[in-house]
Amino acid sequence: MVCEGEKTEPNYFKSFKSNVKSFVYTIDTQGEGSNTKDLVKRTIKARENSSQKYDRVWTVFDRDSFSPDNFNGAIQLANSQDIKVGWSNEAFELWYLLHFQYRNTSMSREDYRKAIEDEINARIAKESKSKKPKKFEYKKNSTEMYNILEKYGNQTQAIKWAEKLIATHTCENYAIHNPCTLIHLLVKELIGESEELIKEIKDRDA
Repeated sequence: MVCEGEKTEPNYFKSFKSNVKSFVYTIDTQGEGSNTKDLVKRTIKARENSSQKYDRVWTVFDRDSFSPDNFNGAIQLANSQDIKVGWSNEAFELWYLLHFQYRNTSMSREDYRKAIEDEINARIAKESKSKKPKKFEYKKNSTEMYNILEKYGNQTQAIKWAEKLIATHTCENYAIHNPCTLIHLLVKELIGESEELIKEIKDRDA
């Protein structure tokens, strides 16, 4: 699993209880000229240079401010090279928010932060015996988000809402699929609920 250099996605995936931590890699895409397509190219190169044989290779990135050509091109390049893509448009935080609510209109990163904080603080207040419980503040690179989502959110519902969002988009111009995320497909593989992967393993072992 190859993620952008930011820690948000790596920290989340490294928190899974399955043995994922050793297979999460980051590539710095902050340098001049770096972009989503560059991330995919570097993922392909890393796979080619690796002595380890992988059943699956995923790359994870956001739409952010990358151009439509770059974003769509990155997805198309990955698909052509048998690289799975966990993309989010426009931000990974959409996946977090889907643990609490269905959202089918676009939001800014700041709006995502506030919406996530509001949802989690509402649940903290409901469960706390204190009249003034400590408020949750969203930190982009937090190592605690997986545990917080597990405690207050609903992963099963997030998967259903992510699938519902995908169904609202029919064209292959992924840059306009906002909001949308494919992170749930990777999560389903990590928790052993991907029918596609289960079938693939059965066919391989038959």
